Amino acid sequence: MNHPAFFDHAPAITVHDGLAEFLGACDDGMITYHYIDAVRLAGHSCPTVAGAYLLTRRALALLYPGQTPERGAVQVRFGAALDEGVTGVIGSVVSLITGAAGLGGFKGIGHNFRRQNLLYFSSAIEGEVRFERLDNGASVALSTRMNKVPADPRSSALLRTILEGVAAPDDRIEFAALWQERVKRILIDHADDPELIVKISA
Repeated sequence: MNHPAFFDHAPAITVHDGLAEFLGACDDGMITYHYIDAVRLAGHSCPTVAGAYLLTRRALALLYPGQTPERGAVQVRFGAALDEGVTGVIGSVVSLITGAAGLGGFKGIGHNFRRQNLLYFSSAIEGEVRFERLDNGASVALSTRMNKVPADPRSSALLRTILEGVAAPDDRIEFAALWQERVKRILIDHADDPELIVKISA
């Protein structure tokens, strides 16, 4: 897959997945996710996908300080409904990395490795998303502030010409470049910015 070079420089997220280890998908159960994995899942790269990726990264870092996060051992609740705005896109990325799933998730083997009913929407929570460890109840609520990294002012006019069907080929190229430049700033320049991924409560 041909993709912008900065995808490969975005921070990686390493987790341990007991199910993957148990079933031999990887000997030690260690899985490292990269931004390109989220892009492949969503089918595109945008501020929402980048924000969801960083949101999950920060939540796991806060829940597992100095430790490797356990995939499949975190319950996730969204304040918004699944079909509200971009919540579904964010939920997909969060599910990819944490293993948390809704009704269609893996039901487990015996009483182990259940992923079903670990992802909820329309929940009464503080912040946009609340992550909670199943083993000790530690939790953190986070929100994203994507306006911290604004789009280039030229993007709106270019997008309008594209949607109206009057854009020149160079306009499309410029729009795509400006779009990914914003994603780059989010992932590279603001990866650890507490004003981008805001901790609401623990």
